[in-house]
Amino acid sequence: MDHQHPPLKLHFIPYLAPGHLIPLCSIATLFAARGHHVTVIITPSYAQILRKSSPSLHLHVVEFPARESGFPEGVELMSAATNLEDAGKFHYATTLLRVPISRFLEQHPPDCIVADFFYPWVHDVANNLRIPSLAFNGFSLFTVAAMESVRSNPALDSNGGPFVIPDFPHHISLCSRPPKRATAFMERLLETEMKSDGLIVNSFAELDGVEYIQHYEKGTGHKAWHLGPGCLAAKMGEERGEKSVVSEKSVVSEKEFVSWLNSKQPKSVVYVCFGSMCRFPDKQLYEMACGLEEAAHDFVWVVPEKKGKEDESEEEKEKWLPKGFEERNAEKGLIIRGWAPQLLILGHTAIGAFLTHCGWNSTLEAVTAGVPMLTWPVVGDQFYNERLVTELRGVGLEVGATEWKVMGYGEREKLVTSHCIQKAVRRLMDGGDEAQEIRRRAQEFADKAKQSLRDGGSSHNNLTALIAHLTRLRDAR
Repeated sequence: MDHQHPPLKLHFIPYLAPGHLIPLCSIATLFAARGHHVTVIITPSYAQILRKSSPSLHLHVVEFPARESGFPEGVELMSAATNLEDAGKFHYATTLLRVPISRFLEQHPPDCIVADFFYPWVHDVANNLRIPSLAFNGFSLFTVAAMESVRSNPALDSNGGPFVIPDFPHHISLCSRPPKRATAFMERLLETEMKSDGLIVNSFAELDGVEYIQHYEKGTGHKAWHLGPGCLAAKMGEERGEKSVVSEKSVVSEKEFVSWLNSKQPKSVVYVCFGSMCRFPDKQLYEMACGLEEAAHDFVWVVPEKKGKEDESEEEKEKWLPKGFEERNAEKGLIIRGWAPQLLILGHTAIGAFLTHCGWNSTLEAVTAGVPMLTWPVVGDQFYNERLVTELRGVGLEVGATEWKVMGYGEREKLVTSHCIQKAVRRLMDGGDEAQEIRRRAQEFADKAKQSLRDGGSSHNNLTALIAHLTRLRDAR
């Protein structure tokens, strides 16, 4: 810590969904590790988790307005919202947090506020207090730049079908338009975000690429600070006695996982998981089961749809698993009905591929672990992330999902067939030149990710520069 400059006071306001909260809190620990005073404004159940995992962070607890927004007492996790109506109610609940959070900020003004862009009102509060604010949206900068290009070209909306992202550094085409309902909401948030004093990005410059950082900053006049990967920051924190932030308990003990994976050859297992906000109907799970079985490689398959249904009847089971599937695959496959410790799994040498929805946290965790991806986007930013992974960086292959949904739940119009799944798995897992090349690149990016947070690495230097920038702003006030 520089003695001429007292530590900065930073207040972090994460959104109450694991996919937003975990990376932002991991980034918060990086500031704390440099000796700055970091307070996270958080609700009670997350505070319990953070108290154990991140002792370097100070916590200010605000009650979650469950009752006022029509949720049962004790609900404060986004995963309680399993349909569009509940998601709306949940978002409404988070708008009610404005009053207690604003009050705290006014009584204890920090030197800088770092807030999730799902809280667009933070900008006004920071403005009134004349405090700089930084935004965080949990996306890659490539994706934010793509969303901006789509937003500033309204002519694109006129017809459906595939399109090329306009005014972009590379020729990138998408299989379909994002649904209007989703883009309208997202665009309002991005507009407010642009008014902040900068964007914190949970990634590293080499992954988004200098050309996209320049494209974004030149096109928007908005500064982007790459400080990640957050999942690696958490790992470095463990060496200082911090733990990973985990919002759920694993159904299978970590010991069981490790011993099962230890019994497998290196790079021989496909890990299948679609994150915390995606649920498939039975007929899609059935196609998945058939595809995995036909591909004939070992697998770990996470099926949150069947959480707590271990004792379902044969009749129920046959709606989503072919008859005799578990018996035939007893040696080859591990089905997890619930949540699984993803970082532990991706970090194991037995894992050879990750079949993923391309949520940014999962994507970044795979990149960091050097595991090639099989991409199956579902909603939101995932279709953009898929292009970055497959077309631009060449660390994954597409499965062939083209249905862009508003939410990760509910019925689908299109089925991704077992044939598509089996073909993609085999293309990556059967070896061959293409697969070797993808693996080589995946390893290269994993090395770059680790390098970025070390002394002199790109994210390490960005953090140093951001701290100096915020210190100058404070000292000039």
